[in-house]
Amino acid sequence: MKLSTKQIAHLRGLAHSLNPVVMIGNNGLTENVIKEIELNLNSHELIKVQVAGDDRVARKAIFDEICSKTSAIAVHHIGKQLVFYRPSSTIKESAKVLIPKI
Repeated sequence: MKLSTKQIAHLRGLAHSLNPVVMIGNNGLTENVIKEIELNLNSHELIKVQVAGDDRVARKAIFDEICSKTSAIAVHHIGKQLVFYRPSSTIKESAKVLIPKI
């Protein structure tokens, strides 16, 4: 799924008031952290993740790795906050996050 810049901006606005649902500590991106991110993406569609540590390159690598392992869309990366979006995978579930058609 490809989103336009206006749709990404809309998601960033929605994510602004969210609290992080997953914290990535000093152990980095483990399988348990990936499972927790998957669980929260399935539940909420739009999530915020907090990353510990001051290494910007490592945070960027984690950001890219989460996108590739979870098939999530990278919405925003600022400081230690990462925002991801993945639409609901089941047909019977209605979308929790409505994205404007542009």
